Amino acid sequence: MQVVGRRNVSIHRFNERYSMSRITIIGGSGYAGSAIVAEAASRGHKVTAYSRSLPEKQVPNVSYVQGDATDKPGLAALFEDTDIVVGALSPRGTLAESYGDVYRAIARLADIAKVPLFIVGGYSSLRPAPEAPRFVSDLSHAPAEYHAELTAVAALVADDLPATPATLEWVFVSPAGKFGAHVPGEQLGRYRIGGDVALHPDSGGEISGADYALGFLDVIEQGNHHRAHINLAY
Repeated sequence: MQVVGRRNVSIHRFNERYSMSRITIIGGSGYAGSAIVAEAASRGHKVTAYSRSLPEKQVPNVSYVQGDATDKPGLAALFEDTDIVVGALSPRGTLAESYGDVYRAIARLADIAKVPLFIVGGYSSLRPAPEAPRFVSDLSHAPAEYHAELTAVAALVADDLPATPATLEWVFVSPAGKFGAHVPGEQLGRYRIGGDVALHPDSGGEISGADYALGFLDVIEQGNHHRAHINLAY
């Protein structure tokens, strides 16, 4: 089922459990992470952005913490003072080889702390039709230098997250195909939401960073998805 979301329009019953929450975004200085940080702060949540480097432009009333996602003690300390964890990491640079290990550690910590985990996913992790193989099963359309990244992200939702204890609440949120700093798009204040079948299986669709963050925070606040793979697009 597809639901249309618009800023300032309530389309679901608001889940008071997540009202004015403490939200920690791991990878909070990246493209998706920074948009989620800004949207969460604008709604009055207490936001902590954790990243290897601090952004030059910082959002008011956000706590910025510099650290490495491979630092398990550092991550564990973050989990002691949060209600919700958002993972906005990319399998690039220092995480090219350790992406899966890092997220498995994050999932374990979230389960121990009993906090829900929301993850920024990728388009190739989606399916073109119900029960069909994920797009990642055929990457002939993508440049070879990106295959390892796409495979790593898809493995997270295909294998790692489903294997976590049933006590862990997680949601994996894939964006449209045209999403990222190279295609920033225009903020329209709306989005559509679907399950693990792409809303635009033929064209890939698109969504701006701001509107992906809008939908992402709605998903967190509404609390309607549990151990699920969903996608956001126009």
